[in-house]
Amino acid sequence: MRELLSGNHAVAESVRLARVQFVAAYPITPQTPIYEKLSEMESQGKLNGIMMRTESEHSAMAACIAASLTGVRTFTATASQGIALMHEMLHFAAGNRVPVVMCNVNRVLALPWGFGSDQSDSLSQRDTGWIQLYCEDAQEALDTVIQAYRIAEQVLFPVMVVMDGFLTSHFIEPVEIPEQEAVDSFLPAFCVPTRFDVENPAYIGNVVSPEQYMFYRHRSFQDMEAAREVIKLVAREYGDVLGRRYEVVETVETGDADIVLVTSGAMTSTARVAIRSLRQKGYRVGLIKMKLLRPFPTGEIRQAIQGVPKVVVLDRNVSIGMGGIWWQEIKNALYGMDPSPEVTDCIAGICGADVSPEMIEEMLIGALRREGSESLPRWVGREIP
Repeated sequence: MRELLSGNHAVAESVRLARVQFVAAYPITPQTPIYEKLSEMESQGKLNGIMMRTESEHSAMAACIAASLTGVRTFTATASQGIALMHEMLHFAAGNRVPVVMCNVNRVLALPWGFGSDQSDSLSQRDTGWIQLYCEDAQEALDTVIQAYRIAEQVLFPVMVVMDGFLTSHFIEPVEIPEQEAVDSFLPAFCVPTRFDVENPAYIGNVVSPEQYMFYRHRSFQDMEAAREVIKLVAREYGDVLGRRYEVVETVETGDADIVLVTSGAMTSTARVAIRSLRQKGYRVGLIKMKLLRPFPTGEIRQAIQGVPKVVVLDRNVSIGMGGIWWQEIKNALYGMDPSPEVTDCIAGICGADVSPEMIEEMLIGALRREGSESLPRWVGREIP
C-alpha cells in the first residue's frame, strides 16, 4: 500500500509493523511527530505494545534498556540535545548488549541555538558501541527500522537509524507500506535471552577487574566486526521479501570516474541530480552513498574507490579543530591504498542550509581543476552576516 507520508510518520509505521512491545520517548524537535504518531496509534489500539512518556531522553533510554532485558522489543527516538542528554545511557545499552532500536532525527547542537539538520548529534555518538545506519529518504527510513530489529536481535547490539531533520523527517513523499504478513515473514517474534526475571531478580552490570573489562571490550569489538556480514545478509533477505534493498555502500557511475563524490543522508538525492547533469556535460564523475557508519565498511569503500584519482567527501557536520567526520572516516579507511587518491573535505548544509545541485557541480568541477587536496576543509555556501 502506498501513502503520502513524512519521514517521521514513516518511522512510526515501521515501529507498528515491527510489532514493538514497548516505546519510551520524550518529545524534541524535529523528532516529536514520531512520538505523537505513536501516541495516537496507542490510543487507537494500533500499537502492539505500550508507550511510556518519560521526563527526559536519559530516562527514555534507561527504560528501553530495562524493558529489553525483560525480553520485549523496544523503540525510542530523539534528536540533538536529546541524544546528548542520552549519551551516558547509550554506553549502558551497548555494554548490556540490548537490541534497542532508536531513530535519531539529525538536528544541530547548541550553541548557538538552531533547528536545521546537521549530523553532528549522531556522529558524536559513533564510539558508544551502537550500529549506525543513515537514510536518504522516508522510504529508506521505514525499511531500515524494520531491518534494524533483525540486525539488533541477531548480533545483540543496539541500532541507531538516522535521518535528516526536516529535510527527511517533515518532507512528505510517496512511501510504500509493506503488508503486515510480509513483515512478519521477515521479522520473527522477539526471542532473545531474558536476562532479568521479575520473579527471580538479580544484579546486572556488576563491577569487574581491569582484565575482565578488557575481555568484554575485546568481545564487543569482535562481535561488531562479525555484525558486518549480518547487516549485509539482512539487507539481501529484506530485498528478497519486500523488494527493496539498500547497500552499505552504494556506487553510481564510478566505473570510469575521474572524481567521486561521497555523501550520506538527504544530500545524496541532490547529489544524484548533480552527477547526472555533470555526466551530460561530459564530466566523468561518480557518486558513493554511505549508509553504514558503525561498523565502518572499510572493505566496501576501498573497493568502490579503487583506481579513482580524486575523491570529494561532502559532510553535513563538522568536528571543530579537524573537519568533516565522514571525511576523517574515509581518509582512515583509504590509508595505504596504492595508488592513493586525493581526498578533499567539503562541509556544506550545516543547520539545513541549502545545498543545490549547482553548488555541488561547481564544487566538483573546482576539485577536478585543483592540483592536490587541501589540509583544511572547504566550506561550501558559507555566508557570514
